[in-house]
Amino acid sequence: MATGPRTAAAAQDAAEVVTDLLVGGMTCGACVRRVETKLGRLAGVTATVNLATGRARVRHPSALRPEDLIAAVERTGYTAALPASPTAPGRENAEDTAARESRRARDRLSVTVLLAVPVLVLSMVPALQFRNWQWLCFVLAAPVVAWSARPFHVRAARGLRHATATMDTLVSLGVLASFAWSCYALFLGGAGEPGMRMPFSLLPSASGGEAPVYLEVAVGVPLFVLVGRYLEARARRGTGAALRALATLAVKEVSVREGTRERRVPVAELRLGQVFVVRPGERPATDGVVEEGSSALDLSLVTGESEPVEVGPGAPVTGGAVNVGGLLLVRATAVGADTRLARITALVTEAQAGKARAQRLADRVAGIFVPVVLVLAVTVLGFWLGAGAEPQAALTACVAVLVVACPCALGLATPTALMAATGRGAQLGVLVRGPRALEGLRHLDAVVLDKTGTLTSGHMSVAGVTAVPGGVGEGTAVRLAAAVEQGSEHPLGRAVVAYARRTAPARELPAVAGFEALPGRGVRGRVEGRTVEVLAPDDTLPEVLAEALTAGAGGARTPVVVRVDGRAEALLLIGDTLRPGSYRAVERLRQLGVRPVLATGDREEPARAVAGELRIEEVHARCSPEDKAALVEELRARGHRVAVVGDGVNDAAALAGADLGIALGAGTDVAIGAADVTLVRGDIEALADAVRLARATLGTVRANLLWAFGYNLVTVPPAMAGLLNPMFAAAAMSLSSLLVVGNSLRLRAWQPSPAARRRTVPAPRARAAR
Repeated sequence: MATGPRTAAAAQDAAEVVTDLLVGGMTCGACVRRVETKLGRLAGVTATVNLATGRARVRHPSALRPEDLIAAVERTGYTAALPASPTAPGRENAEDTAARESRRARDRLSVTVLLAVPVLVLSMVPALQFRNWQWLCFVLAAPVVAWSARPFHVRAARGLRHATATMDTLVSLGVLASFAWSCYALFLGGAGEPGMRMPFSLLPSASGGEAPVYLEVAVGVPLFVLVGRYLEARARRGTGAALRALATLAVKEVSVREGTRERRVPVAELRLGQVFVVRPGERPATDGVVEEGSSALDLSLVTGESEPVEVGPGAPVTGGAVNVGGLLLVRATAVGADTRLARITALVTEAQAGKARAQRLADRVAGIFVPVVLVLAVTVLGFWLGAGAEPQAALTACVAVLVVACPCALGLATPTALMAATGRGAQLGVLVRGPRALEGLRHLDAVVLDKTGTLTSGHMSVAGVTAVPGGVGEGTAVRLAAAVEQGSEHPLGRAVVAYARRTAPARELPAVAGFEALPGRGVRGRVEGRTVEVLAPDDTLPEVLAEALTAGAGGARTPVVVRVDGRAEALLLIGDTLRPGSYRAVERLRQLGVRPVLATGDREEPARAVAGELRIEEVHARCSPEDKAALVEELRARGHRVAVVGDGVNDAAALAGADLGIALGAGTDVAIGAADVTLVRGDIEALADAVRLARATLGTVRANLLWAFGYNLVTVPPAMAGLLNPMFAAAAMSLSSLLVVGNSLRLRAWQPSPAARRRTVPAPRARAAR
């Protein structure tokens, strides 16, 4: 969580750059810790490594080249490379390589299953043990130990060369030790005699006579670990599904219109200002403005909003949306990394590269855990031999300790949950910069809300119309007023015109003659032979209009009177109306224990009117940007965890100084850049969903870490006591990682507040009447 204004941090980062690296060969939290430590030893470098994505985010001086970072990782014993951009030509090759490696892993697992299953069955079912069965098991087990487990041996040897130990070290030692003992028993210990029988027990045991073989352990450990890795990789791939879905929205080619001709070009060649064609069913190649045509756009994969948006000439278009209507000609207003889709993808990627405080602790523990396990295993072996136990019993306990004590679940506890949560948030239109922002949302207890553009639409509109009985009528009065206001650039005039066109779209507005602006009063003109005036109210209003003025205007709306041939015919109340869902959003925040505070640069009366309608008790009006920042500091001094929600430049200072900055996606780039959370579709109601998602995510992380730590606390002591069969230790180790990943995957199905809860929050009567 941020602890104050970020100006110092921004200055410090001015000479820094951020480079992402794909790191290969990591299998557990100990690997993560080693890579971070090695990179951190370079001058001015800080690194965050994510086990679930295999990605390292490195902040380093601009003078340090990416090649130097790659070399540092490779000196640690792992591989590293720069990731391809989504539109890079080599991306297909990278995906083909990943698919090829996945097929190799699947083939290795398939062969291992065919070889290992007969060994396990014969070893575990004495009734099936025919004459010389043990030699068949030996023949089948040898390729499993040498070929199936080869990746573990290679990575263990690489770690040994770099004086480090990881999970692969434990697995490799366990497999080699059990196979070496089995070779000794078969060739020198009497277990190779024809007719030898070996009973099976869930608990390891030593019998008199010939030394028992542990070939089922030698094949079972790599089998269960490979199965676990395969299922875990598939599950981890599921946690990043949302990010891959965003990447697939990028269009590779675009039809550029040049005069009357069209030509297909790669999207990388599209330039600002060029006009391109979007046919029904296609996605706009980039952000732009409609030049010709009208249609509806499905923005659900970009903003989480399922309802199609109607667009026409002059309307903005978002790249990645789906054109579900007619043909559009769009002029490009952003390309490459400046597009909205690219910014969303970058934010999600950045969030998934982060690491929560709890995970940093887990990685530190994992970094020292493997060496501790090695010491424990050697100690257990020496203890049992010193206590007079048979060598095979001592070896069994040693191997069980090596195999069962895997820190893999510790390394996966947070990143898998974070990937699933940030991906789900992106689908719902909530972009979270990283785990610190999630932690900030989780502990939030006060939120400072801007009024204009956040709680309200930010646009003047007609909120109510009252007509004089027996006069020209409401519809005619509005049409005549709009006809006069066509010649005005005043916001009130534009609001009247928009209202008339919205309420009667089939009727054309009549022409106005003799238009005249009356400074400080309104406008006047001749429409259809009648003199029409739209003026500020005076003391000569008819009683019905005076009552409407007293009841509805207050300080929040501006009243204007429509006069036709000198007679007052209607009263229009014009103001900045509440956003749909603002009341529900504030109420849900209150239910979550978050105190709403209204801070606006507007006058006291409009601010109080909006606050009263939303039942917000603390109101601060006429706030300058400095005042908003000071308010945030005051609330933090009172002990609150403060978030600021805003959409404008004047909110940027408060957003940066708060514990958590939240920007609306429809707001300015300055506000979005200063925020920790962005509500993409500009719907403040998504804030309550963001808080609930953060709390669900951190609850999942805590459960994952509890399981990961608890698993080792529960399984290691029985293994040291000789009460755990190494084969079942391998199965338990794989199961622990699968449970952690599976628990995180539940976040992919997380849903916002159910409709039933929304129906329990009534909208205020005044708002419903609009």
